Amino acid sequence: MNPIFKHGPSPQHRLVLVLICSSLLIFFDHKMNSFEFVRGYLQSMVSPLQYLATTPKLALDWARENLVTRQQLIEQNQQYKTNELRYQEQIMQLNILKQENDRLRSLLASPVRTDTKKMVAEILSVDSDPYSHQVVINRGANDGLFEGQAVIDDKGIVGQILHVGTISSRVLLITDVTHAVPVRIKRNGVRLVANGTGNIGRLSHNYVPHSTDIKVGDLLVTSGLGGKYPEGYPVARVSAVRQDESRPFALVQSEPIAQIDRLRYLLLLWPEKPTKIFSSKDDLAALKEQSDVRS
Repeated sequence: MNPIFKHGPSPQHRLVLVLICSSLLIFFDHKMNSFEFVRGYLQSMVSPLQYLATTPKLALDWARENLVTRQQLIEQNQQYKTNELRYQEQIMQLNILKQENDRLRSLLASPVRTDTKKMVAEILSVDSDPYSHQVVINRGANDGLFEGQAVIDDKGIVGQILHVGTISSRVLLITDVTHAVPVRIKRNGVRLVANGTGNIGRLSHNYVPHSTDIKVGDLLVTSGLGGKYPEGYPVARVSAVRQDESRPFALVQSEPIAQIDRLRYLLLLWPEKPTKIFSSKDDLAALKEQSDVRS
């Protein structure tokens, strides 16, 4: 059966025709820019399709970026909290160090004679017995401490060494009931004895005659008697004077100058080197001979 219509051009003819048309289009587009408007129009028509095609990828990228950013924010926030805790702990340490430095400076600036040997000690423990006012310090026989040695802080007299160990010692505070220190009123030189009462804020003074010139607010300093404490160091300030004629002696109380309940660092004092007193001409002659030999 023969077809009604004849076949069109052969494939070879079609290929040649297409190549010729393509060459003409390339020539006119390159030399004359004839299809610039058409290209722009077609680009505008294709752009929505391109955006639509890339929308899933953009959505996935946005979601991944936001999820990663949120996780990073959580981690950074946790890191900031950790750093804040560390900084707060460092600030507290710096504050503690600053307070300790201030205490040490105040302690070293206490009115100690320049010719007196001194040493700083730190309190290791406080006696838990409420009826015994004693503390343990980190100095002992290896540091040259001895029993009865005077102990002060940046305010005044604290106590004396009670027992000496190899690397630590026990200090008896002036507020202990077994402690007493000879004092004098700085204003007029009247001598008294300051006795511990077992109360960290109070000292008592027994056997004070009613005629004694003593007033509230008088400063009591060490008298130097007994050889335990150097003369002139603050001990207490008179807080109460009661003169009851029905009693044989006046009731006198004072408050320690040292902050007994806030002690941290203490200052240990050594007695001044006594000057040798020559009692005879033989001693003077011996000293003169030694001088001649040295010269």
